[in-house]
Amino acid sequence: MEHLGSTRPTSSEAQARSKPWLARYQHVRATTEALCEPLEHEDYVIQSMPDVSPPKWHLAHVSWFFEAFLLKPYLSGYTPLDPAFDYLFNSYYETHGEPFPRPKRGLMSRPSVEDVQRFRAHVDEAMTRLLSAPPPEQLDELLTRLELGLHHEQQHQELLVMDIKHILAQNPLHPVYAPNAAPASRVPAPALEWVRFPEGVRQIGRMPGDGFTFDCETPRHRVYQHGFELANRPVTNAEYMAFMADGGYQRTELWLTEGFHGLDQQPQHAPLYWVCRDGRWHHMTLGGLTPVDPEAPVCHISFFEADAYARWAGCRLPTEAEWEIAAQDEPVNGQFMDAGHYQPRAQPINGTFSQLFGGVWEWTGSAFRPYPGFTPLPGTLGEYNGKFMANQMVLRGGCCATPEGHIRASYRNFFPTSARWPFTGVRLARDA
Repeated sequence: MEHLGSTRPTSSEAQARSKPWLARYQHVRATTEALCEPLEHEDYVIQSMPDVSPPKWHLAHVSWFFEAFLLKPYLSGYTPLDPAFDYLFNSYYETHGEPFPRPKRGLMSRPSVEDVQRFRAHVDEAMTRLLSAPPPEQLDELLTRLELGLHHEQQHQELLVMDIKHILAQNPLHPVYAPNAAPASRVPAPALEWVRFPEGVRQIGRMPGDGFTFDCETPRHRVYQHGFELANRPVTNAEYMAFMADGGYQRTELWLTEGFHGLDQQPQHAPLYWVCRDGRWHHMTLGGLTPVDPEAPVCHISFFEADAYARWAGCRLPTEAEWEIAAQDEPVNGQFMDAGHYQPRAQPINGTFSQLFGGVWEWTGSAFRPYPGFTPLPGTLGEYNGKFMANQMVLRGGCCATPEGHIRASYRNFFPTSARWPFTGVRLARDA
């Protein structure tokens, strides 16, 4: 993550530099609150599984981040609304203090939703004061942390959408979050074609000066890449149904052992949220229970399911280096959160590919490990990514719940191999 300045500004110069950041801060915060507007009061407190956090907790945690890393260090005389919140809403920062256990977030009936909303307002008022008159001698580090905090809140906007969907999916009434949240595809999926990339030495990762960067995207480094081909679009629901109909979930030769044994714990052999009604597959969406769109990218499958499908299709998952090499020169546009459509649907080819960005996060065959020469951020913020570089697989490209402008070719998302509640899909690769 780069510093945004190099010389100490005057007070007036510091105010001028921070003014557009205040507007950006207010926009990001308002977007988070808008995502919660369709919720009923009771929806805010449910934790439907240990990996899901109640919406109330998300609203508080992102506010805690600004309080812990900006207001307390940089705003003279800042007084927390409630000192207990520093414990309750610390997610995993062990060097900051003892975090409240993640699986128990849904047991916190207090503080109330209203208390959390007051906490957000308290932090917003203080952040307005801080950014209206920032300390000039600390401006560079302050703005660096602010930018990280804004991207952190955007990550939680996506998590909010994911978690709200999982929460509502537990309700047999199939409640609707937003009537237009899951429109059907307007166009058919493009015909499957292969895009070839020659072997050679390439570079991946983020360069200093390229804009905001999470530490795990650095440093930029060389890789030797064998020739490969990447599918021009993600795998569709119709194609995945063919895998299911061909006994894909029963064929041990297609599965990694851990994934196949994990099938015994699934109530059905289909993507998460799918149910068969009157001989037709339906799925829970944020628009309620709807028929599965055969043209749309398959979504909510685990790494194991993606890997098994790729084997069934005679292909494999791309490595993250292959994916980034293919994406480096492609336009970053697609179906993102800003459109308000929280279910992937078919998109035409744009550039060389369809939905390389947006739609669904695409599993790769690469473990989330540090790049050569990786250095985490100093201090407590070094826990942001580095401590998770084990037992996770990399996903690329963003999804329909990712805020527009938050994604880039070098962005490395990561989840455990069994994760299905994110908007996860698959794009095929093969050796050239």
